[in-house]
Amino acid sequence: MAGLYFEQFSVGQAFDHEIRRTVTDMDNILFSSLTYNPAAIHIDHAYAATTEFGKPLMNSIFTLGLVIGLSVQDTTLGTTIANLGMSETTFPKPVFAGDTIRARTTVLELRDSKSRPTQGIVTFEHIGLNQKDEIVCRTLRGALMMRSPA
Repeated sequence: MAGLYFEQFSVGQAFDHEIRRTVTDMDNILFSSLTYNPAAIHIDHAYAATTEFGKPLMNSIFTLGLVIGLSVQDTTLGTTIANLGMSETTFPKPVFAGDTIRARTTVLELRDSKSRPTQGIVTFEHIGLNQKDEIVCRTLRGALMMRSPA
């Protein structure tokens, strides 16, 4: 399904996204390398074994990107102009290689763009859950969306 236009969203509308993804150690190493994040907690198994977690944590920015990415097909594919920002982002539980992440999105707010009459702003709440149904990520995202073509 392609993304929805601004008018097709309604406050309270919820999406349980069908696509889910099992994350791997290679995802973590590659993402941390590509973003120049050398934190040992992500890339050093020997170090991570000495921490309270006992193994590497998935990079939280990878987790955030994945949760939002899992939402795109149902919400914004081809209809978003830009992300305006994320706020209130939290990571209540850690993510490890081997976890399977799924996403749920709820529309919290809709408002007209004051400067762009052909666009509107949608505030989404994205929640990432692991295979145990534990929340691993939550964020609010403002997205500038296309209105339906006339």
